[in-house]
Amino acid sequence: MVNQYIKEILDNAYLKFNQKNFIENDPICIPHLFSKKEDIEIAGFFAATLAWGNRKSIIKNCTNLVNCMDLNPHDFILNHSKKDLKLVKKFVHRTFNSVDCCYFITSLKNIYKNHNGLSNVFSSNKKDIAYHILNFRNIFFELNHLNRTEKHVSNPLKNSSSKRLCMYLRWMVRNDSYGVDFGIWKHIKPNQLYLPLDVHTGNVSRYLGLLNRKQNDWKAVTEITKTLRIYDANDPIKYDFSLFGLGVNGLIK
Repeated sequence: MVNQYIKEILDNAYLKFNQKNFIENDPICIPHLFSKKEDIEIAGFFAATLAWGNRKSIIKNCTNLVNCMDLNPHDFILNHSKKDLKLVKKFVHRTFNSVDCCYFITSLKNIYKNHNGLSNVFSSNKKDIAYHILNFRNIFFELNHLNRTEKHVSNPLKNSSSKRLCMYLRWMVRNDSYGVDFGIWKHIKPNQLYLPLDVHTGNVSRYLGLLNRKQNDWKAVTEITKTLRIYDANDPIKYDFSLFGLGVNGLIK
């Protein structure tokens, strides 16, 4: 049952925080540097992957990475040489190091050359997004790689909240008139998305009585998403803006 008081809080916060001025201080500013679909996908994937820690540090390091790709991610992924990888081999963001970065580049080349691109591998014959993520993950790691790199691509079927991949899918799938999310992937519908659950969205969800589970895991993601679908069946993850904005700005703790 919809609580009209809570719905008003969520809707007002959505309108307040889903604005273009949100972009400049969020990792989504990285894919917004580009207009070509493939560049947006690739830059967005790296930005989402690296989106943990201090947001200024995330944006700085992501900016450095796309600069290493000559601000042409798709062309770099397809046509880079060993010489081109020299700058990338110096890249580090927290525990994501040059070995991980080089594998990501190699795997993305395989995906664009042999699997018709990122949007295609985020697909499954099952409706649930968890299986879309699993399909992507299986293809992403089909090449030889170090086990350490797998920790940078989460698996919801192992009860990970998969916050960064859920956020990436929100960026690619949601499409509204506010210009923050891109809406360039049409094979996934907004009502299939799951909430990118983190400390902020989790705490605010619990404060508002929308989430009971204490751990921020996939079971909690499933619970809060099911609740948000009551408040908007067609576009429940628009409330990511509400929950994150209220939390990160200290309006609800």
